[in-house]
Amino acid sequence: MHARQPASPLLVTTLMAVLVAFTTPALAQEKSADTMELLRQKIKADKKLVVGANLELTESEAQRFWPVYENYQRDLQKINQRTLALIERYAADYRNKSLTDEKAKPLIDEAVAIEQAEAQMKKAYVPKLSKVLPAKKVARYLQIENKIRAIVKYDLADAVPLVQ
Repeated sequence: MHARQPASPLLVTTLMAVLVAFTTPALAQEKSADTMELLRQKIKADKKLVVGANLELTESEAQRFWPVYENYQRDLQKINQRTLALIERYAADYRNKSLTDEKAKPLIDEAVAIEQAEAQMKKAYVPKLSKVLPAKKVARYLQIENKIRAIVKYDLADAVPLVQ
């Protein structure tokens, strides 16, 4: 059995911040848009610090990696926006007790399409990342992204009630 290494405090803090920023808009709409944007920018900067600290990039690798990272984050944000829109559609029907089989079908289709889009995006970025980093660092970067996504998805699963 492998010993599990504890997560670094910076990684844990950043993951929790990402989690809060991703779920807060859907759950607490009384927050101002400016406050939410500031929070998103802070989390974006913190996540970048975590990635940089964990990848231990050389100067040359960093120059090539960060533009690819920024593109990845932009594409990931599009997926996050689709997920948020899906949750908001479901939440409206859940609150109003108006979810029908006819309304559930497109929600299911969109949920599956989002998962497929995320997998396709990741697959499309592997060659791009492989051009700028050695394979072990590509794997490490994808692990970091997967850990963050897992925490966000876990919290969403916990926060979103089951269909009634």
